[in-house]
Amino acid sequence: MYKSRRWIACGLLLACAIGPAFGGGSADEAAAIRQVMAAQQAAWNRADVETFMQGYKDAPDTTFVGRSVRKGYRAILESYRRHYAGKAQMGRLTFSDIDVRLLPCAHGEARYAAVTGRFHLDRTAHGEVAQDDGVYSLLWEKTAQGWKIILDHSS
Repeated sequence: MYKSRRWIACGLLLACAIGPAFGGGSADEAAAIRQVMAAQQAAWNRADVETFMQGYKDAPDTTFVGRSVRKGYRAILESYRRHYAGKAQMGRLTFSDIDVRLLPCAHGEARYAAVTGRFHLDRTAHGEVAQDDGVYSLLWEKTAQGWKIILDHSS
């Protein structure tokens, strides 16, 4: 009986390891994450913070790390509203060098993903034209509502 369980465990691990390499929807999952990011970029560029935030999981443990650590969807939303109070302050956002790495779980299907890339923001801050460039790393979770950011580290 013990050997059977061990072989089953080995088989599951092997399926996890090779499943994404042979399709398994990994390209579709990465494309779904990229679609959420494209929708976020478009929402930001319309100065629509609420729609931009739909890419984040609405949960008390969703975390944003920047100059400080903000925990909770509501706290992150309020911070965005406070710091980006209008079209001039929000400006135009561009994501680039997006790298999506799916993190398969025990049954081979990706439930989490790590995404890294660069952002560029052209905006008017306090009456002056400003450009912000930086990098980000995002941890995504596949939820019943689709892929959602649960951890955002942007600097």
